[in-house]
Amino acid sequence: MADLRRKLATRGENVRAVPASARIHAALRDEIVAMTLPPGGALQEKQIALAYGVSRTPVREAILKLADERLVDIFPQYGTFVSRISVPEVRDAMVIRNALERTTVREAAARVAAAPSADRRALVAPLHTHLRQQREAHRARALTDFHAADEDFHQAIAELAGHPNIWRVIRQEKTHVDRCRLLTLPSPQRRSSVIAEHALVADAIAAGDADAAEKNMAAHLGRVIPSVEALVAAHPDYFEQGPDPAVAANEAAEPPLVAKAR
Repeated sequence: MADLRRKLATRGENVRAVPASARIHAALRDEIVAMTLPPGGALQEKQIALAYGVSRTPVREAILKLADERLVDIFPQYGTFVSRISVPEVRDAMVIRNALERTTVREAAARVAAAPSADRRALVAPLHTHLRQQREAHRARALTDFHAADEDFHQAIAELAGHPNIWRVIRQEKTHVDRCRLLTLPSPQRRSSVIAEHALVADAIAAGDADAAEKNMAAHLGRVIPSVEALVAAHPDYFEQGPDPAVAANEAAEPPLVAKAR
């Protein structure tokens, strides 16, 4: 919860003006995407309310919103569970992301190309800043920081292109992709590859080469999840195999998981 307050404060927002349900939704969503709350894990309104010091009403509102985002499954009479990862939704999200980011990267490069030479370094400076942060996080094996810098890199491209709202759409659609991706980040080789791919994208944008920027972005996105099938085989319990109320009933008997109040 403290981390969330700091994030809101850096945006100049009044924390007290943010409804409790929105704060809890954001915190739970972060925990789910980060796999701190793993797929299939049980959630219990009462314990979450106690953890955040609120009534059950804002918790219920937050959970309903997560259900709308397909991050939580609610089984009447059985319980509420973190949704398992949907492979079809992963594939759909990658199609959406590929189409939108190939557009933003082209427009970002075009903007640099049209700018006076003296202004180009400043335009691409955020990209290099986030690359440096990724390298530092990689060396420190700080996976959460690595992922955050990755997100910032792609968001900076959308902002440079003049379409910041496109990143909001992508972020909303790719939650299942992020959950898959976080399963790959413990691999040092994968993290090194991501940094190298980002560097190629940044260099093409800095050169104002829209064709190269799009080509490098397409190649990068094609490697975001090297093999969904391999992830399913390695983590079968994390992936959706179809609704099964009996499974939900068994899980409801297990000790519930609760996101930590931050």
